[in-house]
Amino acid sequence: MVPHEPTALPLYRQIGELLVREIDAGRLLEGERLDPERDMAAQLGTSVGTLRKALAFLEREGLLERRQGSGNYVRHRSGRDGVYAFFRIERLSGGGAPGAEILSVERCAKPAGAPQFGSAAHAHRIRRLRRLDGIPAVAEEIWLDGSYAETLTPDDLGESLYLAYKERLDLWIMRAEDRVSVAPAPAWVPPAFGVRPDAMCGHVERISWSQTGARAEWSQSWFDPAVARYVQRIK
Repeated sequence: MVPHEPTALPLYRQIGELLVREIDAGRLLEGERLDPERDMAAQLGTSVGTLRKALAFLEREGLLERRQGSGNYVRHRSGRDGVYAFFRIERLSGGGAPGAEILSVERCAKPAGAPQFGSAAHAHRIRRLRRLDGIPAVAEEIWLDGSYAETLTPDDLGESLYLAYKERLDLWIMRAEDRVSVAPAPAWVPPAFGVRPDAMCGHVERISWSQTGARAEWSQSWFDPAVARYVQRIK
């Protein structure tokens, strides 16, 4: 199947979610005053108008306090999670704006040896290449239990699978368990991925649970250790 670039989040949302990741990472601290808007816009390579839309979005989400004549200040998260809250891969230098390229979507029998998840005999297998700041970093293979949709196409998905699940399938991923190790890259990784097939790289196996407590999804991710690392922060 030809790689498919899903419809991206609006630019102001991309910038907003990038700032959410910076807050999560502790690089933007509670009470910290952000740089002047013109300086921030220049740093992010966007217009002041787009940046202001991103900041207004963060203010609505309870992550930012805008003080007239003083500036913009980081606030407590108030329980709000960004659309990339479950994406734990960051650039070696920290953070990085996520992007996703869908390589294929197929309905298949669940693979032999897979852990138990869902009630259907089949699952939707989604393969993606994830980028951080435009740099290929992660190859993903996600298996979503077939009971959630009879058919699933690249056009049904977006930059954030979990957001697409919520909006299109009435499925909320509420928690996940990750097991991090090293493993050889699979044969299907595209040439753009920095690790050749069968070469050792970082590996994350995940089981994800729905809002009903059911195991909804099983996935594997292979990440290029020369570009990215897995980060879990305890608060």
